[in-house]
Amino acid sequence: MTDIPKASPPKLPVTLADIEAAAATLAGFVKRTPFDHSRTLSEITGAEIWLKFENLQFTATFKERGALNRLTALSVDQRKHGVVAASAGNHAQGVAYHAARLSIPAAIFVPVGTPTIKIENTRRHGATVIEGGATLEEAAALARTYGEERGLTYIHPYDDPLIIAGQGSVALEMLASQPDLDALIVPIGGGGLISGMAVAAKALKPGIEVIGVQAALYPSMYNVIKKQSLPMRGDTLAEGIAVKTPGAITSEIVRLLADDIVLVTEPDLEQALSLLLTIEKSLTEGAGAAGLAAVLADRARFKGRKLGLVLSGGNIDTRLLSGVLTRQLAREGRLSRLRFDLVDRPGQLAAVVAVLSNAGANIVEVAHQRIFTLLPAKDVVLEVVIETRDRAHLTSIIEALRAADFNVNI
Repeated sequence: MTDIPKASPPKLPVTLADIEAAAATLAGFVKRTPFDHSRTLSEITGAEIWLKFENLQFTATFKERGALNRLTALSVDQRKHGVVAASAGNHAQGVAYHAARLSIPAAIFVPVGTPTIKIENTRRHGATVIEGGATLEEAAALARTYGEERGLTYIHPYDDPLIIAGQGSVALEMLASQPDLDALIVPIGGGGLISGMAVAAKALKPGIEVIGVQAALYPSMYNVIKKQSLPMRGDTLAEGIAVKTPGAITSEIVRLLADDIVLVTEPDLEQALSLLLTIEKSLTEGAGAAGLAAVLADRARFKGRKLGLVLSGGNIDTRLLSGVLTRQLAREGRLSRLRFDLVDRPGQLAAVVAVLSNAGANIVEVAHQRIFTLLPAKDVVLEVVIETRDRAHLTSIIEALRAADFNVNI
């Protein structure tokens, strides 16, 4: 009986050898970030959670891996003329930082509305920053035109084999530390990170599962791989992965090697970001929290499995961060706004405050409204923002107020 011929593995534009070569190039110039177990997040999710802290890179993003690998490959003439790139912020910082270190002039285009912290950090690294285009795709088109007119080399944020190889070094480090991982949970924007990591992981451990995560508002790679046409719209907390058109190279690698792509909602992202800050004391941007968001959203799927999550970046606007944390307190019942319909007579506010005080609530804010209301002229609307221990504590406070005959609503 003759042997049945076996299909040869598909030829990929990036190989394990490419990623290993990139890792050697990056050694000593890009940080080998910690890959640590989170006992508390493991208890919360029911999975064994390991976190790769790429938010601890000098530029607070994994993007500098691919950027350095690509810049190192430039010819002497290309280095002299300089480079141009387009980015929502993190690729910009990676290119700017390493271009400055290698004495390569750099111009960076960022979409209008890119978080200020990312723009300022890019300028601080010495690059020329130009805001233009409503989306990353529009900024990229402007960057290409600008570069062609001036003889600059365009550094693509994800659809470049050298960029992909550099990003793949993340998986080499994770599996070197924990070779028995069951799955890698990786955020997807244009696909550079998951492509490189999937190539490395599947070559080193064919049975490992590689799962991509996208914001539900921007399911671009999800649409390509799953042949869907879900809309892309709105402002997502994970602006670092809000890419409308994934790469051609990355899409093919993801199609061949990724096991699944899941979508996460904005509340999922906000909860994950809040947990990473409060539990791990680690500042993470929305895209960096996507992996944990996916696990929190589908705990049954991941229960009991050993998961490697990539905290891909930590560049987040402080005002946005404040809003996320405050909204999470509200979701947990620790910060609430109570609305009272009261008779407008002396002593009513004092009576409400007395009940709240006796119940252990901390009053954060008080507001009266007599004019813009449909209540009778002798009534007043009282709004009180209170801080409580948890949702059970809030429930007991509401019960105490109603027992005291106050008409209160949340």
